[in-house]
Amino acid sequence: MPLEEFEQALAEFCEWVKTYRANVAGLPVLAPAKPGDVRNALPSHPPTHGEPVENWLADLDRIILPGITHWNHPGFLAYFANTGSGPGILGELACAALNANGMLWKTSPAVSELEEVVLRWLAETLGFPSEWFGMFADTASTSTLVALAAAREAAGLNIREEGLAGKPQLVLYFSEEAHSSVDKAGLVLGIGQRGLRRIPADANFSMEVDALESAIAGDLAAGRKPFAVVATVGTTSATAVDPVQSIAEIARAHKLWLHVDAAYAGSAAAVPELRAHFAGCEQADSLVMNPHKWLFAPMDLSVLYTRRPEEFQRAFSLVAEYLRTGATNVTDYMNYTFQLGRRFRALKLWFIFRYFGTDGIAARIREHCALAQRFAGWVDAHPQMERLAPVHFSVVCFRIRPRGAGDEAELERINADVLERVNASGGIFISHTKLKGKYCLRLAIGNLQTGEEHIRRAFALISSGR
Repeated sequence: MPLEEFEQALAEFCEWVKTYRANVAGLPVLAPAKPGDVRNALPSHPPTHGEPVENWLADLDRIILPGITHWNHPGFLAYFANTGSGPGILGELACAALNANGMLWKTSPAVSELEEVVLRWLAETLGFPSEWFGMFADTASTSTLVALAAAREAAGLNIREEGLAGKPQLVLYFSEEAHSSVDKAGLVLGIGQRGLRRIPADANFSMEVDALESAIAGDLAAGRKPFAVVATVGTTSATAVDPVQSIAEIARAHKLWLHVDAAYAGSAAAVPELRAHFAGCEQADSLVMNPHKWLFAPMDLSVLYTRRPEEFQRAFSLVAEYLRTGATNVTDYMNYTFQLGRRFRALKLWFIFRYFGTDGIAARIREHCALAQRFAGWVDAHPQMERLAPVHFSVVCFRIRPRGAGDEAELERINADVLERVNASGGIFISHTKLKGKYCLRLAIGNLQTGEEHIRRAFALISSGR
């Protein structure tokens, strides 16, 4: 694309992005598309000849937008709401323009060194140990997989050289409320479902440490090899907080690797008064948090920290001749993960820090938590609603419970109907989960544009007619 043509296209796309961001609140949050709508609107074959940029933009509006669920919408209150912030989008643009590959320091020194510095900034902002080694990945699923691969290597069974054949059954422990990516990591690493132990959670949905101790003792007695435990700060359904300090003591006593999943809630540590939830995390062998969940970064951006980078090197370092550079006192991130090609993700977080500052980041997260507490207060005061979990951060789990309601099956039907009605309104999108078998509605606040007017609208829609 000639420079003059690119300049014009860039201007047109900038206008499109500006218009989209200005008007997103007026679009239906949940995509109105039916299965096959987008696919059927697209040509069956690629164009033989190039098309003008105007056609691309027209099809973004005509075909793509109707198939988008708008995570940027202030009424997006499902899953873990996030924000593609202005500085984050600009960082993504710079990343694409530079098109750098940070597999080695030599392949783009700025990629490696900015990553090192920004991750030190982030650790300082969150109150985590400044000496931790950090690296970016795409999602927490990748970060958890890489961390548990290092844990498997640290188990001392020489699996890298000999494989799993003939080894004792490895066992991985995590709460029944932990994210499914932990299960998947175990499957990919060859642990097998027989080696995955979901530990019961208590009434507040936190891991029961006595049950963890009992499970480890039982596996040791049976000749199995416990090797790692995953604690969660901010579980996926209820955003519960596992007792990391107690889990860390158990892990240390049994020489287990401790991985902490703080993918959602990790950003909350930027708020000093919320750091009590992270007690014990400084003892973790590895920890994951996702700036693309609650630190205003566009998808995708996950951060993996570890105090034992040498175990990651033992698990993953493999330097082919064509990758040897002779550079010293540098970080070659390819040696700490299975990925070779690496995007310049640090730019997004760098720009976010420079735009908001640490005080601005904390203020916005603090406001999200305050909005969640406000919504929870409305739920608690309503005679036909009940909250089903403590509100630690910015997520509220609750349900409609009409007077005279019957069993759990009836309550599930009532609340599923409410969910469908609310989401069909177009202005609000919430999600659901189950806690101890109880179907519940789930409101998550994380978008920078979400204000009290949006949660008031959500509450009015949810409670109407009940």
